[in-house]
Amino acid sequence: MSWGPVITAMATPFREDGAVDYERAAELARRLVDNGSTGVVVAGTTGESPTLSDEEKLQLLRVVKEAVAGRAAVLAGTGTYDTAHSVHLSREAQRLGADGLLVVVPYYNRPTQEGLYRHFKAVAESTDLPVLMYNIPTRTGTNMLPETVARLSEVRNIAGIKEASGSLDQVSEIRRRTPENFLIYSGDDSLTLPYLSVGAAGIVSVASHLVGREIAEMIAHFHAGRVEEARRIHLRLFPLFRALFVAPNPVPLKAALEMAGFPVGKPRLPLVEATEKEREQIAAAMREAMGVPVG
Repeated sequence: MSWGPVITAMATPFREDGAVDYERAAELARRLVDNGSTGVVVAGTTGESPTLSDEEKLQLLRVVKEAVAGRAAVLAGTGTYDTAHSVHLSREAQRLGADGLLVVVPYYNRPTQEGLYRHFKAVAESTDLPVLMYNIPTRTGTNMLPETVARLSEVRNIAGIKEASGSLDQVSEIRRRTPENFLIYSGDDSLTLPYLSVGAAGIVSVASHLVGREIAEMIAHFHAGRVEEARRIHLRLFPLFRALFVAPNPVPLKAALEMAGFPVGKPRLPLVEATEKEREQIAAAMREAMGVPVG
């Protein structure tokens, strides 16, 4: 089972009045697949899931699934800090034809490792879909440890993990403890190449909104043994990878898409638009990485 090497954590477009722009979401999904994405996540963190209603999340899934039309995998972000709610959303996502689930470590309530194990096991066992767990301690307040990941890798339909702890040691330990077919995806664009070196399958990317083809090329070079070529691309794109996090994700991304001529609206409160200084940093990184004028 594979979702391919480049899964894009898709931004959610909003109209001027703050409503979800489903037509623009369909356009964005097609644009991503045309430019190197082998999968997309709807209603993940980059999609501003904390401010989306259940109805909006499910409608986004319907719209994107139809727009992609089988050309790429569509994963639904169904993780919450409530196991029962996560189960409900996961079952609805299966009913609507999702190709997989992205389930984040429960945030705010900071469960123990045993709590994490039971949460993910309960969600996975409620559906037949493959589950990609998502560990991002800076946002959730809890780090899911490699031994917990190893226990969960034994659950039939837990297919892998999006690992955003920022620790190469942790990724190495996960790889050492899990079966070969257990998928590890980097959760940070800037760490994709290092993580590939210890056995990751690819990236759940933000930067692929802008440089998806280049990221796919970098990964292909690495797997073909052309490590120098992969490193060259990584180093060229590195300033952009960093610039997309000068403010909370997806604030810089939405500014970058506007500058790239594909606006997707403002973020929803409590997130606010990028400042002028942040926009200057983002524009400079885009010029350096993409080699094109930025408006």
